[in-house]
Amino acid sequence: MRVFTKTTGPVLVLEQENIDTDQIIPARFLTATSFDGIGEHAFADWRLDAAGEPISGHKLNEARARLSPILVAGHNFGCGSSREHAPHALLGFGFRVVISSQIADIFKNNSQNVGLLPVEIEPQQHARLLQLDGEGITVDLEQCMVTVRATDGAEQCWAFTIDPFARHCLLRGLDRFDFLYQAEDAIQAYEERP
Repeated sequence: MRVFTKTTGPVLVLEQENIDTDQIIPARFLTATSFDGIGEHAFADWRLDAAGEPISGHKLNEARARLSPILVAGHNFGCGSSREHAPHALLGFGFRVVISSQIADIFKNNSQNVGLLPVEIEPQQHARLLQLDGEGITVDLEQCMVTVRATDGAEQCWAFTIDPFARHCLLRGLDRFDFLYQAEDAIQAYEERP
């Protein structure tokens, strides 16, 4: 898992509400035994026609989509079934952060476990971000802050919260197993106590 401290870049906005995990990664792609290349199937039913060809004019097929590290999605993102493939697909597509006014709990946990930062912000802040398609913002995990710079140079900073353990692991690039491996000596010493 890659270390995540801060990212700055243009946002890609998908305004749709209730984007579920089947839309993020359709079920037919869940048979993979590796997550390598899974990003090519992210939003496949939205981006590709029945023959598997890119749909002309779809936002996710534009070159800028792969250059946007931050996805701003509609309310209730990642709902639906629990599939670890969904955050892997978003990472494989090129996103490092997903921001919404609500992110489904299971999707949020799966994301944090694989290195995709899920950020929930207040509805009025979310509404502002939905208007900034293609604009650059900064998401800082160390400060737990989203920063938007207006064209006149003024900044708006919005705090977000994240589970402290998930934050600890993301800042260090550790998945939960890596965290346990680091504590192996301490665990063994505890088990050997009289």
